[in-house]
Amino acid sequence: MFLDILLLVVGLVLLLGGGDVLVRGAVGTASLLGVSTLIIGLTVVAFGTSAPELAVNLFAVYQNNTDVSFGNIIGSNIANVGLILGAAALYRPLDIQPSIVAREIPMMLVATAAVAIMAFDALLFDSTDAIARGDGMILLLLFGAFMFYMLRDALSQRKKDAYLSEMEAEIKQQEKPASMLVSLALLVAGLCAVTGGGKLTVDAAVNIAQTIGLSQAVIGLTVVAIGTSLPELATSVMAARRGHTDIAMGNVVGSNIFNLLLIMGVTATCRPIPIPDAGHTDLIVMAVLSIALLPIAFIGRNNISRREGALLLAAYVGYLTWRTVTSL
Repeated sequence: MFLDILLLVVGLVLLLGGGDVLVRGAVGTASLLGVSTLIIGLTVVAFGTSAPELAVNLFAVYQNNTDVSFGNIIGSNIANVGLILGAAALYRPLDIQPSIVAREIPMMLVATAAVAIMAFDALLFDSTDAIARGDGMILLLLFGAFMFYMLRDALSQRKKDAYLSEMEAEIKQQEKPASMLVSLALLVAGLCAVTGGGKLTVDAAVNIAQTIGLSQAVIGLTVVAIGTSLPELATSVMAARRGHTDIAMGNVVGSNIFNLLLIMGVTATCRPIPIPDAGHTDLIVMAVLSIALLPIAFIGRNNISRREGALLLAAYVGYLTWRTVTSL
């Protein structure tokens, strides 16, 4: 048991450290190749921060531990809204740019609705509840459409959009590698670390779940999901600390879209993901938290206050506690 916990910690450290190195290498490589800062922020950085979730899920489906995959994706999205936005808003109230309300949040709700519909097959068809391979391909198509729409809209609005301007400023502040060789070395090292961390994390999580009697889905929903969400937490809190509070919101919403469309799409395409016990409840909680962002944004005049952040954080802690206790 102690060894499994140690391996889980090592795996998460490799995932987080590897993800950071991977992003640095990818940003440096893209910059040296002349890719614009805006494109880097919307694609390279977003893909890099999703690398831990992708690595964990690919290893999980390869080993047929699909419950870990499901718990990691849905748990990460719940953590993004409840834990990360809650913690960041407690530190400093978060501004929500109108472009995020008009562009990213609706797409997140579409992605959430798509996954929920796919997961409730038994209500619509006479079949087992699962995210099938065909569902995964549909999610990937939606992801491609989202990226095309987002990049086209962002490039046309870059001078008018305060969120995009602040994101570009954040990317420019990051230290760039000295040469293409260094960038590529960081890229390879990050990939290796993320790969090794994903393998260790999945193996350790499955062993811990078997030892203490928790389901793999709950381990994925709690420990693994929180661990793979730490890059988003660090990015959001640092953005709030620098006064770029709208970046924290954009980071969370973007991460949720990537998790549902890209990570879930790739995972389900590789192997269908059956909905685990109480998985429908997890989906409903994820949907409720996602939908809650719209009234919060409008009622608070495009702002998440400290009080609302505390409510989000309390809801997250309360749900995870209930979910863990009831599964023992």
